[in-house]
Amino acid sequence: MKRIELLAPAKDYEAAVAAVEYGADALYIGGSRFGARQAATNPVEEIARVVAYAHRYGVKVYATMNTLVWDTELQDAEREARALLAAGVDALIVQDMAYRRMGLGCELHASTQVQVRTPEMAHFLAEAGFARVILERALSLDEIREICQATTAEVECFVHGAICVGYSGRCFLSRSMSSRSGNRGGCSQPCRLKWNLTDGKGRIYLKDKHLLSVQDLSLRHRLGELLDAGVTSFKIEGRLKDATYIKNVVAAYRQALDAELKKRPHLERASVGESETSFMPDTAKSFTRGESAYFFDGKQRGVASFDTPKAVGEYVGRIVEVNRRGWRVAGEKRLTAGDGVCLMTAEGWFGTNLNAVEGDRVQPNKMTVVAPGTPLYRNYDHLFHKQLAADRTRRVIPTRAWVTLSADEIALRLCDAEGVEVELKQQQALDEAQNEAKNRENIRRQVMRSGETIFRVDEVEIAGENRFVPASMMADMRREGLEKLLEKRLQHPAQPRTPKEGDVRYPFSTLSAEENVTNHLSEQFYRDHGVERIVEPLELAPTTVGARVMQSAYCLRRELGECLKNNPRLKGDLYLETGGHKYRLEFDCKRCEMNLIDCSK
Repeated sequence: MKRIELLAPAKDYEAAVAAVEYGADALYIGGSRFGARQAATNPVEEIARVVAYAHRYGVKVYATMNTLVWDTELQDAEREARALLAAGVDALIVQDMAYRRMGLGCELHASTQVQVRTPEMAHFLAEAGFARVILERALSLDEIREICQATTAEVECFVHGAICVGYSGRCFLSRSMSSRSGNRGGCSQPCRLKWNLTDGKGRIYLKDKHLLSVQDLSLRHRLGELLDAGVTSFKIEGRLKDATYIKNVVAAYRQALDAELKKRPHLERASVGESETSFMPDTAKSFTRGESAYFFDGKQRGVASFDTPKAVGEYVGRIVEVNRRGWRVAGEKRLTAGDGVCLMTAEGWFGTNLNAVEGDRVQPNKMTVVAPGTPLYRNYDHLFHKQLAADRTRRVIPTRAWVTLSADEIALRLCDAEGVEVELKQQQALDEAQNEAKNRENIRRQVMRSGETIFRVDEVEIAGENRFVPASMMADMRREGLEKLLEKRLQHPAQPRTPKEGDVRYPFSTLSAEENVTNHLSEQFYRDHGVERIVEPLELAPTTVGARVMQSAYCLRRELGECLKNNPRLKGDLYLETGGHKYRLEFDCKRCEMNLIDCSK
């Protein structure tokens, strides 16, 4: 039976625990170096703690080592990889092909930075020894389906969170503007800045707009289509997000994925345990730049967020009256004191907290000039986050118990939801019970008291003779039995999948500068697979001026309704400019893509 995985990010141990408790089947987490988020690093000892916690439920842990590696760093990278594997991680997520030449003997996942956008690339990576490929976020459902059909590797797909506007692993915009490189884990997120759209000669068409900032991805209601397409792992983005975000988003996707799995008996969940929350998860109430399917249904306009790269939140109504004390709001959402709200003014987005709410009248902490009819959004729901903070969800594994009694022995057998089983026997002279029904009920009650363990004993069957068992004796046996059951669960961890590297040719004979072969081991890998020419990597070039620094499925002309195929009003070359940096927009209409060419001085 095919196993389906909900994959959650873990910034640190606290976030990892939250992800596990609220229903993740796997986690991805960064070590101390070589991960694509420099602000989300963890020492090996901390990751070992995460592994120990996660593996109790069969939850896998993947370590992100998805940055490019210099020749001078290869020994350090291999040392860290081996330390993470010794700590128990189940796989490494990598961008650099050097890891295929280190002889690690572990499961490798090809990161989204490897640029898995075509069936040919997915097929190659599977034949080259990768157990899983992680797809680019800009793909359509049809493209995803074709890739799944073309590869024997597992397919992992992003379903929620921030989107890189440029193709991952092929974006050099941050490096062209600073010393921080996205391919080295230090992206400065220039795509979230304000830009001017110009003709390159002083004429400004659009001024101070977030022209490269796209909305966040949300495919919670499309999981069934992805399952039917062949996707194995459903990935939530957010290794910089805190535990509160993780709780809400993971719980929401757990519920949505479980509902789809119930309709497909040939599929099963990849880990074990049930998480019952006391709140109704709602992804709109956690940080989001707006929920978008992006290009899941094909390339289309309406995916950008020109006015702000920040979280606007949920629409709550319109301000219909303004006075010096506050506003009157008409809408269906109930606001409360402590909520965070925002609105668009002539100067841009304005945000504040609410000091008081009386009916439809609100008193903001800060005032600004507001025109009646202005839409109001809530980007912090005080009551929801209070409820989320108070939630005490605990993930438990359903377990059954059998108690067999005789004159001189008690036997206790425990079996969890995955069929892991232990049995204990205790020699003890037992008197006959005076009240058989009461005695059996007391035994059942004691065995079901699983306390703070990871197990929940749902059923207890009692057989054998009518013998009285002291409550303390039964409690001791239950405690010992559950401890042994946990030990047995951990004795047989999942075995890594290490496909053999076949004699397969790379889809192209030449590697461009954008494909970043930055060390001799990576070069050896590509040479071994038929690549004849490898261009000096752009990541190591002294300057990016004159080079393509972004390739994107997002097109500014398409977004503005100025597609070159539709007789646009904006003629001639277009440029994006900010803070002394200038980029010419190059439109590849055949591929329906946009490129940024560095024209900075």
